[in-house]
Amino acid sequence: MSDQKRKQAVREHYAALAKEESSCCGPRSTCCSPSDAQLPVTFNEPYAEAEESIISVADLGLGCGTPVRTARLTRGMTVVDLGSGAGIDIFLAAREVGPEGKAIGIDMTDEMIARAELNREKLQIQNVEFRKGDIENLPLESHSVDHVLSNCVINLVPDKRKAFSEIHRVLKPGGGFTISDIVYTGTMPEEDRNNLSLYASCVSGAEEKSDYLAIVRDAGFHDLSVIEQEPHAIDGNRPYIVQSITVSAVK
Repeated sequence: MSDQKRKQAVREHYAALAKEESSCCGPRSTCCSPSDAQLPVTFNEPYAEAEESIISVADLGLGCGTPVRTARLTRGMTVVDLGSGAGIDIFLAAREVGPEGKAIGIDMTDEMIARAELNREKLQIQNVEFRKGDIENLPLESHSVDHVLSNCVINLVPDKRKAFSEIHRVLKPGGGFTISDIVYTGTMPEEDRNNLSLYASCVSGAEEKSDYLAIVRDAGFHDLSVIEQEPHAIDGNRPYIVQSITVSAVK
């Protein structure tokens, strides 16, 4: 299956979700999860009640963690969210970096960017901007970012080595990332690997966990840490288990 087909499946999947009138999922469920009844898996983690004003507007239930909570953002930082969707994580980050900081959301789907812009206007957040872009070729200058966030998106990128190379390129020396993502342990059959529905649902694009961490190290990052992890059994007939993990590292 070509990378272009994978990206097109992802665009179509998330464009449709962006057009929904409200969040497509209930508490602790996620549209990132497969809709197949035989694949009951939930990834999304709840945000704090104190963030309800932002959650009620921007949370579509598409994440697999809460990276802002563990990112240790400080005022004045420039922070970027890769695959920013309707804006939930970058809006929360914007609050942390303050008006003197800058928060940039990047997404490859026009419909998601349009929805995020509407949400920004509703929330009247001034220090956020959205850019259309591909994670494998980020629309950012080198050494321009203090911290990178991403929530259940890198698994959707066909070339993860290129993605982490780009993250490394745009970060300032000493900058870092906090990324929530999906990985797996065990063996994923080719049948699942080539299933476009599973791919767009954050399953079959995942890397084996040790390979994922090796890709991060190979990109030049250090102080790599798995902050949180939670297994999700897909179904008893599949020889693998997916995990939602939150990882951090420093350039």
